[in-house]
Amino acid sequence: MNKILLVLFLIAFPFLLRAQTPVDTTNVYIDTTQQRDLLDIGRKLFKIRPRRYPKNDQNQVYFSILPLSTNVPGTNKALVTSTTAGFYLGPRQTTYLSSVTFAPYFNLKGRYGLPIHSSVWLENNTYNIEGDTRFLVYPEATWGLGGGQPDAQNILVNYDYIRFYQSFLKRIKSYLYAGIGYDADYYININTTGPVSLADFSRYPYGTAQHSNSFSSGITFNLLYDSRQNAFNPIPGGYTNIIYRANTGILGSDNNSQSVYIDLRKYVSLSELSLKNQLAFWAYYWTTLGAGTPYLNLPSIGMDPYQRSGRGIQQNRYRGEALAYFETEYRRDITVNGLLGFVVFANINSASQPNNHQFAYLNPAAGAGLRIKFNKKSGTNICIDYGLSKGYSDINLALGEAF
Repeated sequence: MNKILLVLFLIAFPFLLRAQTPVDTTNVYIDTTQQRDLLDIGRKLFKIRPRRYPKNDQNQVYFSILPLSTNVPGTNKALVTSTTAGFYLGPRQTTYLSSVTFAPYFNLKGRYGLPIHSSVWLENNTYNIEGDTRFLVYPEATWGLGGGQPDAQNILVNYDYIRFYQSFLKRIKSYLYAGIGYDADYYININTTGPVSLADFSRYPYGTAQHSNSFSSGITFNLLYDSRQNAFNPIPGGYTNIIYRANTGILGSDNNSQSVYIDLRKYVSLSELSLKNQLAFWAYYWTTLGAGTPYLNLPSIGMDPYQRSGRGIQQNRYRGEALAYFETEYRRDITVNGLLGFVVFANINSASQPNNHQFAYLNPAAGAGLRIKFNKKSGTNICIDYGLSKGYSDINLALGEAF
């Protein structure tokens, strides 16, 4: 019971902070003329004359691209090309920055992926359209449900995966949006490497049969509060996202099942100086409601919508019918021009146990990272993070902050 109360406290903590006056970020133009990024350095080195942009930045697209070799969560060394595009579909004073992220990757052990994420804000923030499409080929390890399993107690699961998530939200008042969506997950030819099947290993009946397919299809109901101007690099503000999903046989789902995902974030500025000096908090609670959710669709660490949770913990290391997560990060500029910065972070998660549905184990991780400004117009950083937990460590490279 004490651990359950602790997990609930961690989730609520960002919103127990001293109340602040909401920051109307849509009416603020951020002057970047004194800032520097890698594009400025490249123009200076190659003597390229910079383009002149209109002050409102409308109709401009700001690209960031990072070809790299790094550890993809859940696998070994991989080749990755991460590309982000930021653009405004209306005046910057009244419209948030829209974003598209495309990060294909592959390694030499049969794993590759083509994920595309998008968040589009129409003019004056009247509508928000969210998309998440993935084509993945996986061998990945799984440790079963709950916590407490030794690191060596895992099996390798192979499958192909197609995801299509799309939601459409309408503004109902300042910062607050509501809407519906459609989510589909298709797992193809689920099988394990070795003599033990996923069904025998996990002792879970849904979506675990050897050489089987699993299809989940359902409607989502979405409630969103977002006072951030820029998801790549949020400034002080808040974010809440609540998604209720109902899979049904009417839409072709193998099983009727339901789930709820609650995502809370808060960003607090610690000074009024031009240098960034900020605390960021992130918590989510993800749970199934009743039986029927396929094993690979159960809440698991690192499988949040943008797959950025659990730095320092191997992806899917903890899975359960419910998962609670909390992370805090300190962000600070190193140089006055914003070119370099650093972060220090810590996170903790707990997955529910399969028999009693209690949160019996807490799993912490911590780390630090370097920030290099790639594109000051979109606020996009190159993020180099080192995280570690008991028996595991990793280095992650990405474009844009983790949350």
